Amino acid sequence: MQGELFLIGTPIGNLGDLSPRAADVLAKADFIAAEDTRVTLKLLNHLGLKKPMVSYYEHNRRQRGGEIAARILAGESCALVTDAGMPAVSDPGEELVALCAESGIAVIVIPGPCAAVAAVAASGLPCGRFCFEGFLSVGNRSRRQHLEDICGERRSMVFYEAPHKLRATLADLLEALGDRRIAIAREMTKMHEEIIRTTLSQACEYYRQNDPKGEFVLVIEGKKDDPSQEEPDEQAAVEMVRARLEQGQSHAQAVKAVAKVTGVNRSLLYKETVAGEEPGENEEGM
Repeated sequence: MQGELFLIGTPIGNLGDLSPRAADVLAKADFIAAEDTRVTLKLLNHLGLKKPMVSYYEHNRRQRGGEIAARILAGESCALVTDAGMPAVSDPGEELVALCAESGIAVIVIPGPCAAVAAVAASGLPCGRFCFEGFLSVGNRSRRQHLEDICGERRSMVFYEAPHKLRATLADLLEALGDRRIAIAREMTKMHEEIIRTTLSQACEYYRQNDPKGEFVLVIEGKKDDPSQEEPDEQAAVEMVRARLEQGQSHAQAVKAVAKVTGVNRSLLYKETVAGEEPGENEEGM
């Protein structure tokens, strides 16, 4: 009988956030696949557990993923953890989950803390709809493409960022998106937790004068609707034409003027108001 893969959400800073269910699964799993075994060892020591561990991270994920899947197929259960938060989300565990899914291995999620959701909830920005963007691409070409892709995004956007990259990321976001509101969540659930609600331009200025410290979650408001881009009100435009006709303006002139102001198609305005046309007048000259 084959085993199972458990995805365990681990604390993002405060060990007290680990759920009793997560602790129970860690205790019962045959082995633990950890992003950094040294970090996970601290968690296990906190729980008073001793468990066999294997490392599973970005640079060994392909080889180690196959080994882990083979052990599970042979009957062992594995608990997958990342250093903080939910494994497989902006994390190499994504490939292990896909491999297990392809192999018919049961994948069971043990929910836990998530820095992205916590930051969105505390951001003060619209959070009914939001999109998770993870880390902004590093390579110049992929970074430009990433920024171009999100320029028109209307939902709030969530990014993760390391302290040594924060200044460059804020500057690039300001250039690409304009001066939008942003919530900067730092060191979530830790002793020095801080949430700064400001704008991208003010954030750039602040971090020019202050060194970024800790791990960051950025929540940026989506693009607001441009009133100038809204669909024109056709009925209102028709009434405007009729009002001009009543004032004695020629049909052609009234339609031309209203179309220019409202953006409503001239032919549509002419057709809808042709009853008010003066004798002998036609659409010519419009």
